[in-house]
Amino acid sequence: MNETLKRAISGAIYIILLLSSILYSTESFFILFGIFLVIAIYEFCNLIQTHKLFPILFGTLLYIAITLVSHYNKITTNAVNTFFNTDFVIPVNIQELDIVLLVVSLVVSIKCILFLFYDKFQKISTSSKYLYLLGYIILPFIFITKISFGIKDYNPKIIIGLFILIWTNDTFAYIVGKSIGKNKLYEKISPKKTIEGFIGGIIFAILAGYLISKYYIKASPQFSDKSIMIWTSIALIVGVVGTIGDLIESKFKRIAGVKDSGKIMPGHGGILDRLDSVIFVAPIIFLFYQILNYVS
Repeated sequence: MNETLKRAISGAIYIILLLSSILYSTESFFILFGIFLVIAIYEFCNLIQTHKLFPILFGTLLYIAITLVSHYNKITTNAVNTFFNTDFVIPVNIQELDIVLLVVSLVVSIKCILFLFYDKFQKISTSSKYLYLLGYIILPFIFITKISFGIKDYNPKIIIGLFILIWTNDTFAYIVGKSIGKNKLYEKISPKKTIEGFIGGIIFAILAGYLISKYYIKASPQFSDKSIMIWTSIALIVGVVGTIGDLIESKFKRIAGVKDSGKIMPGHGGILDRLDSVIFVAPIIFLFYQILNYVS
C-alpha cells in the first residue's frame, strides 16, 4: 500500500471515529478523549524519556475524577452515598476547581512558550517533565471536554466547529505556504512553516469561523452578530495559538530526535501529532468562554 493511500485511509478512520463519538453522546465523547489522553501521555513520555506507568495512572484518574465531578456531580454523589450508605455530599465548587486548573494550565502554557523561544537547553529537568505532563498534556484534555459545554449544556457543534477551524487553519497554512511561502516562520524548529502560510491559515480559519456561525451554529437573528464575533475570534485564537502549539510539539520531537510522536496513525504519526494544536488551544478557548459567560 502506497503512503498516500495509507495516509488517506488512516485519516478517514480518525475523522469518522472522532465525529461519531462527538455526535453519538456525551459519554462516547468523554471515553474517546480519555483513550486519546492515555495514548498522548504514553507518546509524550517517550518524547521526554520518562517512566510511563505513574503518569498514565495519574492522568487517567484525574481525567475521570474531574469529569465525574464537573459533569456528573449528582450521579457521583448518589453512587458514593449508595456504596457507603451515607448522605455524603461532594464538597466541590466546580467554578473554583475550574479556575485552579485553568491557572495551572496557563502557567505551564507560558512555560512552554518560553521553552519554545528562549530555552536553549536540550535537556529537560525531571520536575519540568512532570509539569509539562500535567499542564501541557493532561489538563488540556480535560478542558477539551469542558469546551464542548460552551456556557450551558453539551453541544457537539462547539467541539466539531473547533476541529473544523483547526483543520482549516492547518490545511490552508500548508497550501498557501507551499504556493507562495518565502519567509520562514521559525526555521530552526519547523523548516517548512512560512509567515505567508501562517497568515493564510488565519485568514481562511476566520472565513471558516464566519461560515460556521452563519450556516452551522445558526444562531437566532438577535444573536447572529454576537455568534459571528465569537466564532471569528475563536478562529483567530486557533490560528495563532494553535500554530504555537504545533511548534512546541515540534521542539519536543526535535530534542527527542524523532519525526513523529508515535505510529498509531499510519502516514500521520501519533495522537499528539494530530492533537498538538487543539490541546494547546483548549485552555485559551475555555478562558474565552468563561469571559463571555461573565460578560453576559
